Amino acid sequence: MTDQPEASAVATPLQHVLPGWIDYNGHMNVGYYAIAFDQAFEHFLTDALALGEAWVAETGQGPYALQSHMHYLDELLEGAAFRVNFRLLDADAKRLHVFAEMRREADGALCATLEQLLMNVDLTTRRSTPYPPEAQARIAALRAAHAGLERPAQAGAPIGIRRRG
Repeated sequence: MTDQPEASAVATPLQHVLPGWIDYNGHMNVGYYAIAFDQAFEHFLTDALALGEAWVAETGQGPYALQSHMHYLDELLEGAAFRVNFRLLDADAKRLHVFAEMRREADGALCATLEQLLMNVDLTTRRSTPYPPEAQARIAALRAAHAGLERPAQAGAPIGIRRRG
């Protein structure tokens, strides 16, 4: 983790579409998009905010997902390499509002997005709790670094059938 977050989305390590992730349509099944985002999210928490598994073990606090919204924009086929980039849209003492883009490595195509709201939870009481001051400082620094990034088109998008007329 760096002391000064960069004014760009946080890139996570390259992943590949595994054979078992392919459905009968011949592309990555929707359930595995969630798994791929979740695996990348752990890198984001650890590398960008120092709030990953070691922090959870040390503090007894961890992130709980409150809401998620995915957009599926392009196919990923077996073996395709992809990367997930995260940005912090907003945060307060207890919550993180994150946005992730899944991009195919070969051509940079945006294949899926994930918008998620998370809450910090004390794992003993199973109740929400504020992040400790040092974690809040890291979160605030990343939020400030990401404040100048263009808001993603899919962020906050409603779900529903669009009708012409």
